[in-house]
Amino acid sequence: MLNDNIEERVNLEINNGIALVRLNRPDKCNALDMAMFIAIKKIIKRLKIDRTIRAVIVTGNGEDFCSGLDIKSVMASAKAPLALLFKWLPWQANLAQYVSTGWRCIPAPVIMAIHGRCWGGGLQIALGGDFRIATPEASISIMESRWGLIPDMGGTLALKELLRLDIAKELAMTGDVVNGDKALKYGLVTHIDAEPYERALKLAETICQQSPDSIAATKKLYNKSWWSKPGFALARESYYQVKILLGKNRAIKTYNQTHPNDKAREFTNRQNW
Repeated sequence: MLNDNIEERVNLEINNGIALVRLNRPDKCNALDMAMFIAIKKIIKRLKIDRTIRAVIVTGNGEDFCSGLDIKSVMASAKAPLALLFKWLPWQANLAQYVSTGWRCIPAPVIMAIHGRCWGGGLQIALGGDFRIATPEASISIMESRWGLIPDMGGTLALKELLRLDIAKELAMTGDVVNGDKALKYGLVTHIDAEPYERALKLAETICQQSPDSIAATKKLYNKSWWSKPGFALARESYYQVKILLGKNRAIKTYNQTHPNDKAREFTNRQNW
C-alpha cells in the first residue's frame, strides 16, 4: 500500500491497483483554492503514467465532495485568476479545465463517488470521470451563473455527451440545485447509492478482473469515437484490437476464462495507451 499527501490538499492511496483520491479540505467543504488545483493536476499526471493503476476512485473527505471554487481565496491574489485561465494554445486545457478534463486522459477508468455538495467546480471535476455514483440526497449544481460566470472548467465536454441540450442550458442558466435522484433522471450521474464509495469500490474491483489493455482501449475508443466520423471510429476499433491481440494480457484473460479451476494468472502491467 502506498500513501501520499501532495500539498496536503489531496490524499492518494493505492492498493491492489486501485487508486483512491480524496479531496482534503473538509473544513472548507473541499472548496477549490490554488493549492488544490495544483495538487489535483499533480495527482492526475502521476496516475496517467502509472501503468499499474487499474481503476481510480475520487471522493471528498468530510461532509462534501466539493462545494466549488473558493472565490475569496482565489481572488485574494491578482495572479491566481491568471494562473487558472492562462494557456499557450486556445484548444489546450488551462489549469482550471485540466482538473476536469485531465481524468479523461488517464487510461484506467475513473469513478467519482459523490456525497454532500457537488457544486460548480466540484461538478466540473466530477464530470471528468467515466462514472459518477451519488447519494440520493447529494446536492448537485452547475452554479457558476449565480456568480455572473459561465461554466468554464471543461465539463462542457461531458455535458454534451450526457444531457439533452435544453436540460444542460436550464441547469447552467438557473444555477438550480438538484438531488441525486433528479441528477440520475437527467443523466448527470450513473448510479444512486446510499454508500457511493462502497459502490464505487465494487465497480472498481469488477473492472480489475478484466484485462487492463482491454479496459484502457475501450475507454480511449469511446472517448475518441463517440462523436467522431464513422470511418475514424471503425479504424480505431481495428487498430486497437490488433494492438490488444499482440499483447500478453488478452492471452492471460483467455486462459483464466477457459481454465476456471486453475490458479488465476496475474495480468501484466497495461500497455502504453
